[in-house]
Amino acid sequence: MTDIQQTQQNQFVLPTITRLLKQRGLSAQQINEFFSWDLKALPLLTGLKDLHKAAQRLIVAMEQKEKIGIYGDYDVDGTTSCALLYHFFQYFEIEVELIQPSRFIEGYGIHPPSIEKAWEQGIKVLVTVDCGITNSQAATKANELGMDLIITDHHKDALPEMPAAFAVVNPNRRDEDPQSPLVSLAGVGVAFALCLEIKNILAKKEKVIPSLYPLLQFVAIGTICDLAKLNNMNLKLVRHGLKQIPNTQYPGILAFFTPEERKRGFVPSEKLSFGIGPLINSKGRLDHPEKALKLLIANDSSMAFENYVYLEVANKERKFIQANVVKEAKEQIIKNIQGPRHNISIAYQADWHEGVIGIVASKLVDNFKVPAVVFSDAAEAGIIKASARTAGKLDLFDCLNQCKDLFIKFGGHKAAAGLSMTKENLPEFKRRLGKIIGDIPENLRTNLETYDLEISAEEITPKLLKNLECLEPFGMGNAKPLFKMTGIKLDSYDLLKDIHVRWNFSSIKNSKIKLKGISFNYIGKWGMEDPATLYHNQNQHHFSTERQQLTAYFTLAINHFNGNQYIQLMVEKVTSQFY
Repeated sequence: MTDIQQTQQNQFVLPTITRLLKQRGLSAQQINEFFSWDLKALPLLTGLKDLHKAAQRLIVAMEQKEKIGIYGDYDVDGTTSCALLYHFFQYFEIEVELIQPSRFIEGYGIHPPSIEKAWEQGIKVLVTVDCGITNSQAATKANELGMDLIITDHHKDALPEMPAAFAVVNPNRRDEDPQSPLVSLAGVGVAFALCLEIKNILAKKEKVIPSLYPLLQFVAIGTICDLAKLNNMNLKLVRHGLKQIPNTQYPGILAFFTPEERKRGFVPSEKLSFGIGPLINSKGRLDHPEKALKLLIANDSSMAFENYVYLEVANKERKFIQANVVKEAKEQIIKNIQGPRHNISIAYQADWHEGVIGIVASKLVDNFKVPAVVFSDAAEAGIIKASARTAGKLDLFDCLNQCKDLFIKFGGHKAAAGLSMTKENLPEFKRRLGKIIGDIPENLRTNLETYDLEISAEEITPKLLKNLECLEPFGMGNAKPLFKMTGIKLDSYDLLKDIHVRWNFSSIKNSKIKLKGISFNYIGKWGMEDPATLYHNQNQHHFSTERQQLTAYFTLAINHFNGNQYIQLMVEKVTSQFY
């Protein structure tokens, strides 16, 4: 029996799901592969260049009791990578030195002062995770001191030369196959591949190694939250990680879940995207990320809870700061829009908090449907730093790379990047990047108003929601299905905190079918029809299916509240159409 047949037999896959996957262009064979959980069918994770060399060096360090350091980025991918390697070495009762930089002191990546400090701590082998590919000076310093630097990263290898490190393990290094599915690995996926290679080598020496399977929980969190593309390889890795989380043995992961959530057994990827990732990132955005890492390596529930509380407080502060910056950035963009075409959102204000500008860039993409770059002042006088986010299918890294002569530092990947430059270069940057992006066809550089499938109100059932779980995890490359629905009436609506909208719809064909919906940050969003106008026009035209219809675009979710649950439409847009 094939995987898809097994899925259909066990989950009773609805025709709606089959229509959805075919609409996304999947053939019968691709649908079969999409549903597969077979880890044996994974591409060869241990086929990465320098991976064997790196693993062999770490085994020597383990056997000779040399001090090993792990240096990780301050975001969720870097933090989960550090935690994964920490727990891996714990299998062998080997303590490793965990190092994370501050966004505001050391900045992104690894630099010579950090190499020198690690050397002073007695570290003989230093492994970077989720960073290092752009840090040639650090590699040079390591060589001078006699330290073996192992770079594991997944970002683009775009400098004139690769760092001269002892080993560079990166699926996106210049001499790897750019068509390999491994290019989609997040930093935590590369760290997992390193652990797997070490295990394989030790297994040939007839060493007994515990299963690495539990470590896939960290791979799931880092992969989803870093927006790594969910190709079939990453889908498998994340699915197996998510499967284990409700019964996790890691107190640090357990801390993110209520008893009710664990009891459900199913962890949606949105819990990672919106309930775990922002909390892990929060400390690193405001000061130092150490509390998040301490949480993920905690060996008891009290230590986990103590660090989790720090993250909750930091996240509330982050939200407050972010809301103000988003408001100011949107006002700045709207004020500066000239003409009917808006190709890119570029915003700058000296006092914007550097730790939130990446999220603000993402919010601007959501609002204006075009790429965004958000700048704030750096610590050094006359220097500004930015975070950039793409829209549509645009390779933003490639566009920015054409402006690299303007930058002091620059790095990232197709969907996101960071850079710094002198403030005086900002006007030229705006002019040049605006032209580069403007010359690209609009359908490749904007978030087009598209949807996956049109369905009726009658199709929205608990069975459909259960079927949608089979498509998990959702993320980059496997977006949560966006549905379109007509033939509905807006019975009522409520405004929540003046910006969110709670909707109550009913089916025109069958008024007994009632649907609840919610839209977050809807009021004031670019290009949206006001709910009061929609409601007024609907009633003014005496609602006729021949003359006027409401159309809703939405994803689907289950709302759990006070022990009860109901289907909820996560409404992205409601429009009125007159005939």
